[in-house]
Amino acid sequence: MRFIVLFTWLTLLAFPLKAQDSQTAFNFLRLPTSAHAAALGGENVTLTDDDASMVFHNPSLLYYVSDRTLGLNMMTYMQGSVTGSASYSQNIGDRGSWGIQGRFINYGEMKQTTINNELTGTFHANDFALGGTFAYGLTEHISGGITAKIVASYIGQYNAMGAAIDLGLNYFDAESNWSISAVARNLGGQLKAYEDDFERLPLDVHLGVTKRLASSPLRFSATLVRLNDWEYGIGKHLVLGADLLLSDQFYLAAGYNPMRASEMKITAGENEASNHGAALSLGAGLMLERLQLHVAYGKYHVSSTSLMINFSYKL
Repeated sequence: MRFIVLFTWLTLLAFPLKAQDSQTAFNFLRLPTSAHAAALGGENVTLTDDDASMVFHNPSLLYYVSDRTLGLNMMTYMQGSVTGSASYSQNIGDRGSWGIQGRFINYGEMKQTTINNELTGTFHANDFALGGTFAYGLTEHISGGITAKIVASYIGQYNAMGAAIDLGLNYFDAESNWSISAVARNLGGQLKAYEDDFERLPLDVHLGVTKRLASSPLRFSATLVRLNDWEYGIGKHLVLGADLLLSDQFYLAAGYNPMRASEMKITAGENEASNHGAALSLGAGLMLERLQLHVAYGKYHVSSTSLMINFSYKL
């Protein structure tokens, strides 16, 4: 019953709210952190694999991560930029788990000039987020989780700060291989803004489902994203992904994200437009007894493609 109530609440929350990218701060929080999720279209909240990086996408999935797991992630972004993350998780009793995590994006070195375009030096720009997560098994099939985090942005000598929480709920039945999740990410606001121009955080409400076909190596995922922002048509809110589970240790994955394709469409002429394959993503993973390695290829900026690598180790 608790699952149904919160699931309904998150669904209703999706409709009256609107938060366009141009009106929000700290949009780096929308970049994928899990390479497996990135391979499945960049948005997934239902993978119940033992994957430490999925806590960034859905805090309730920390419940399925092994005790004392260390996770590291790195991804190339636009030219001169790189983003990464680190996490650690530990179990509490039979049903509880806690974790700490951090993520960053370094935009590289930039030229500092006067209004007359005279070079006066250089500066750096960076964004950071630090948080803690608690997840708990509410019933045999339902887990819930919450992440509290502090977010900061630095441009040269100037900075901005914010605070937010992520809420997540997951239903998983190991016998039927159904996984269903509801997530609200980045609920919060700015504590300090550049030039006191306060903006909203990039609130995202997601609903997702993952199902493995019986007696088959195929597993499919469908995720409804940004349900609080109806700037786009309904079809662009659906992210699709598929896994080919070749064994318990190895998988191949692919995804399709129509919203990303729409956001990265570039008009070359009067009747010519292309997103250069931004909707598609690919990936693979190797999962050994204590070591996991995941890689993914996708496009998150119009200027370049991105390669993401996840590494996790059970201490």
